[in-house]
Amino acid sequence: MPVTGIELWVPELRKLPPGQQAVVWHSEAGYLGLDTYDVLAQHVVSHHFRFDDSRRAELFRTPHRYIWPAELDLMAQLAGFALESRHADWAGSEFTAESRSHVSVYRLP
Repeated sequence: MPVTGIELWVPELRKLPPGQQAVVWHSEAGYLGLDTYDVLAQHVVSHHFRFDDSRRAELFRTPHRYIWPAELDLMAQLAGFALESRHADWAGSEFTAESRSHVSVYRLP
């Protein structure tokens, strides 16, 4: 029976107050990472800013369309797969409402 594992991140929409479209997810000397959300289209763009000593900034963006675990389960079901297990990471940690990612394992029955 074919088995497949998929790892996806869970959008941190609970950190997004009403009316706000961006969340800083990482900040350190010389680097700033923030995500901008379009919650209606389920799109997010991750913005990566790198700063050097000359006060110049380099920007790199990565667009994503996020899906919820239930959506992924439905897509898998439509393709003939059944959910076998779901964890927060590849080490098998429990998937909870606080998990920032999930690893979902599907099997063809």
